[in-house]
Amino acid sequence: MCGIVGLFLKTERYRNDLGRLTAMMLHEMRERGPDSAGFAVYDDATPDRTRVTVLAEGRSPEWGPTAATLESVLEAEVEVSAVLDHAVFQTTGDGRLARQWIIDNVDDVAVLSHGTQIELYKSVGDPDLVSSRYDLSSRTGTHAIAHTRMATESAITTNGSHPFSTGANTCLVHNGSLSNHFQLRKQLRRHGESFQTDNDSEVAAGYLSWRLREGDSIDTALGSALVDLDGFFTFAIGVEDGFAILRDPISCKPAVVAETDDWVAMSSEYRAIARLPDVEHAEVFEPEPARIYSWSRAS
Repeated sequence: MCGIVGLFLKTERYRNDLGRLTAMMLHEMRERGPDSAGFAVYDDATPDRTRVTVLAEGRSPEWGPTAATLESVLEAEVEVSAVLDHAVFQTTGDGRLARQWIIDNVDDVAVLSHGTQIELYKSVGDPDLVSSRYDLSSRTGTHAIAHTRMATESAITTNGSHPFSTGANTCLVHNGSLSNHFQLRKQLRRHGESFQTDNDSEVAAGYLSWRLREGDSIDTALGSALVDLDGFFTFAIGVEDGFAILRDPISCKPAVVAETDDWVAMSSEYRAIARLPDVEHAEVFEPEPARIYSWSRAS
């Protein structure tokens, strides 16, 4: 099962409503994924500062000592703000270094995302409660992706839920399963990727992060994924300036897309799209198997 939603704003018109519209879409996918939920929101409010979102599942630690030590490691100022069991570190320093240092040195904490535009939140439990707990409805920005999970490949934990992000400003949600993720995980570690769960979807996120770090565009990276990823998948992907969708060549996992002059929306079912503004004028279609769809603010 699992439910995917994605919303990419092509114009400024609905930027203040991004979170509210995404939460409305996520609500419609509750039945597809009652175990856990998560969302990633992109905005350009701090283009000169990297945000590192971390999770201390079920706890609210004192983050000040971690921020102070991280300042010394990065040789750059670090600010931190707590959101229940999540926290967001902001710094002008190296975000990838910050991510890896926290993974290696801070016990019982997972790094969920890093980048100049992305913040990522997730938790076990009812998707509506997750959306409310982390205040999705009030968030603004340019694009968002979200996921409701029915666990099949790994345990029901917050860190095992979606979205997954290992590279800067890049994240992925997934409906399906990958059969070769164990082999891919080993290969990607040799290329400098690090993983925090045994979830196959995190490997897909790591694969895209590696290809983008090597200089691929998102379209080129997804073209390679069609060759290198073995299994069933419908992916929605967020990157710094855009949004992409990919289904495997068999496409047994559902997806529907709607596009207007102002936005592009994707979901596992049309009911998540049906209440979006001006939807009656949208072009609605099912993504074709093994075809890459992408939208960018630069295009």
